[in-house]
Amino acid sequence: MFEVAHAMSAQGGQEGGGILVWLPWILIFVVFYFLLIRPQQKKQKEHRMLLDSLRKGDRVVTSSGMFGTIVGINEKENIVVLKVGENVKIEFLKTSIAGRISKEQ
Repeated sequence: MFEVAHAMSAQGGQEGGGILVWLPWILIFVVFYFLLIRPQQKKQKEHRMLLDSLRKGDRVVTSSGMFGTIVGINEKENIVVLKVGENVKIEFLKTSIAGRISKEQ
């Protein structure tokens, strides 16, 4: 009976290794973090900073591609009023602003 138990433990002797078993998974997570997660978080932070810095008179573009000038901001309801033409004002969610257009363009 002892020979059977000894033979069984000899077959399963590759259970050691500790960190070497997890090393490929750790490396995969590190690669995903630096190639996918970190750049996305940086982009979200920059967009949040852009939205916080919006002021009346800024020329912006929405995520749908509409250009306009900010004529009003309602911080409580998270709404931005854009003037897109003569006597034409449209309300947008503040989060739909994709970027600020520089004065040179």
